[in-house]
Amino acid sequence: MTEPPVGRRERKKAATRQSIADAALQLFLERGYDQVSIRDIADAADVSTTTVFKHFTGKEALVFDQEQDRESQLNAAVRQRAAGQSLLDALRQHVLDSWLPITAHPRIAEFTNLVDSTPALRAYAERMWTRHTDSLGAAIADEFGVDHDDLACVTLARFVLEIPALARGRQDRRAAVDAIFDILTQGWQPPAKPSAPPSS
Repeated sequence: MTEPPVGRRERKKAATRQSIADAALQLFLERGYDQVSIRDIADAADVSTTTVFKHFTGKEALVFDQEQDRESQLNAAVRQRAAGQSLLDALRQHVLDSWLPITAHPRIAEFTNLVDSTPALRAYAERMWTRHTDSLGAAIADEFGVDHDDLACVTLARFVLEIPALARGRQDRRAAVDAIFDILTQGWQPPAKPSAPPSS
């Protein structure tokens, strides 16, 4: 059966967008963010600069090319969770399913260093993080029928979005994610003091 033209067109647009993002990231990692121009990226992806700007608002957006989809998926985890599944369990599963595979990428350390060492990317990431917090907080608030600026909902959204950063340096990231969600679910408890060694 012949595939509808819209489907082919959308796939072609998605492939072009991905090709541009891949070329940009490769150049950024090789040369450094500030040493790469939009023209360099267009040439590497074999497209025009106009095509680059049709898909991305600027250089920063090329680095975080998946963030719009991730924000939508994060909200969907709340709004479209299974019947009977708690909000926190849905968010826990989403973080485990979406974030852990990213941490296994062979170039994740290079990517993290690129962002951390580039002021423009750090600033963009902070704005993006704030936008995600507002969006997730609104989705949580809607579930309980309260205002979007409800403090409890905004606080929960902020904590959830901090979980990847809190778990990043842990040896067992999955266990760390689970432990943090346990705290959110059950409430914070003071850690038990280690047992004193027996006296000789």
